[in-house]
Amino acid sequence: MSKPTTDTDVSGDADAQTPDTAQADIKALLAGLPHLPGVYRHLDASGEVLYVGKARDLKKRVSSYFQKTGHSPRIAHMVARVANIEVTVTPSEAQALLLENNLIKQLKPRYNILFRDDKSYPYLMVSDHAAPRINYYRGSTQRPGQFFGPYPNAWAVRETIQILQKVFRLRTCEDTVYANRTRPCLLYQINRCSGPCVGHISLQDYEHDVKRATQFLKGQTQVVLHDIEERMLAASEALEFEQAAALRDQMSALSRVLQQQTMEHSDGQDTDVIAIAMAGGKACVNLAMIRNGRHLGDRAFFPAHLNDDDAGDILEVFMAQHYVEHALPPVIVASTAPKDESIVALLSAASHGKTRLLTRPQGVRRSWLEQASHNAQLALVRALTEGGARHARTLSLAETLSLETDQQSLEELRIECFDISHTAGEATQASCVVFHHHEMQPSLYRRYNIEGITPGDDYAAMRQVLTRRYAKVADGQMSMPNLVLIDGGKGQVQVARQVFEEYGLDLSVLIGVAKGENRKTGLETLVFADGRPPLVLGAASAALMLIAQIRDEAHRFAITGMRAKRAKARQGSRLQDIEGVGAKRRQKLLNRFGGLAGVGAASVEQLASVEGISLDLAKRIYAALHE
Repeated sequence: MSKPTTDTDVSGDADAQTPDTAQADIKALLAGLPHLPGVYRHLDASGEVLYVGKARDLKKRVSSYFQKTGHSPRIAHMVARVANIEVTVTPSEAQALLLENNLIKQLKPRYNILFRDDKSYPYLMVSDHAAPRINYYRGSTQRPGQFFGPYPNAWAVRETIQILQKVFRLRTCEDTVYANRTRPCLLYQINRCSGPCVGHISLQDYEHDVKRATQFLKGQTQVVLHDIEERMLAASEALEFEQAAALRDQMSALSRVLQQQTMEHSDGQDTDVIAIAMAGGKACVNLAMIRNGRHLGDRAFFPAHLNDDDAGDILEVFMAQHYVEHALPPVIVASTAPKDESIVALLSAASHGKTRLLTRPQGVRRSWLEQASHNAQLALVRALTEGGARHARTLSLAETLSLETDQQSLEELRIECFDISHTAGEATQASCVVFHHHEMQPSLYRRYNIEGITPGDDYAAMRQVLTRRYAKVADGQMSMPNLVLIDGGKGQVQVARQVFEEYGLDLSVLIGVAKGENRKTGLETLVFADGRPPLVLGAASAALMLIAQIRDEAHRFAITGMRAKRAKARQGSRLQDIEGVGAKRRQKLLNRFGGLAGVGAASVEQLASVEGISLDLAKRIYAALHE
């Protein structure tokens, strides 16, 4: 991507500007804007970015905000707050699209429609081993193996893996397990694997099954069926009736799978089907993914910062934000046209591909769109129902704690909660979980390794994690949440209060959640750092139920991290305590058997087969791990 060529802004003391001088400055900037593509940013008097947009012609697009009337209420409200404008000229409109998406993702302006999608799409991977393995995979596809997808969700990948297990009986086990099997596993017993690990199928025959499975994933279903049929007839003529029966069962299973695939399409072109449903001030964008003629599943997206936007606006923004991050398919079928239909050409230019947009599809593509529209409606109804309950809980909490209760404030309410976990001072970890947009946000969770304190000193651990977290707020690197919950009573809150006072942070946002008798949910006491009297809400309080949910999630996240850290530490130490097992031998053992559990399950003879491990040392290792 080429770098933007020019940055321009209206500078000056925002606090000193009057409305007249701000308007004069904006007019001066508008007069000097070029007729070039680029990105513009509207800012308020405090410097907060209100809106980010792209333009084919910066002068015409930015000027239109201040020259035209009849703006939608959302845009009119935004324009009234604009005190400053920044623009960045780019070499092309396609480059402007990429920059716009990056800035929206980074700044999250309140007047931009936002799609929160922080998860990569999963793939089904077929490894490049002599006996390939099929498995669920996320990450870069620039590694050995074959990758199929992307799939819209994890469930779709796992469903496909189950199909491949039933029809082609391919292995899913880890390489360390595969390399150390001496007898077939349960999957072989229930006809979900052909047992290549112990030679129950030759590698040549297994490779045939892998080839047919990949052909099936590529949509070459008739080729697969024809190949199985030919092999079945050949086996029958050779009087290999057991083999013929196995191939017959395989063909029958594949036929049943194909009958269930109601969205097959003969041309096999990869297609995304986008349907939009709107109701109750909320919208759902349902994305159905068709790859190699197979429907891989649906994924629902719920944009934020909606007001008076129509489906065309929403579709345009979704396509801009989604396809800058993900591969653009050859065909997009949509329930409506984007507001600016040139978005398809821009995305094609940015991805160096070519895509057709169909809004009035025929034949099977029409049935795809009808099904996607139906799924969008169902997802929207479910979200409105669940969202109403979530909104009610958030509102109850805001009212209980005297927070702002308008729609925007409730939507933006952010709560961070901290907990400490350790085992008698060992492997101390702190957790920070985040509640935002009426729900938990796992992608924002953080764990902190606590070091340099007296083992078991929870107060010191809490001081360390809060210091590390909120030093970033004091430095301006991170914004302050609306509430900070501490899992603990007066002592923990006092420690947290000291940290906040050191950084000059608002004490009114700091609340301790003291456990009730027998740690029973509903009996907690809220302890305030700003001197307010403790508050007991009672088990019937929706606000307390939300606080307890957040507190319990922080505890769960802390304890799972602590256990993993403890297990890792103990895994190395048990082998390290054995005389003659240094770092290199320890690593060879762990690599060979896939971890300490595998080493412990190995026989003396298997241990001795590892390079550098003598029979005598193998006996000592075995004895140490089984004492």
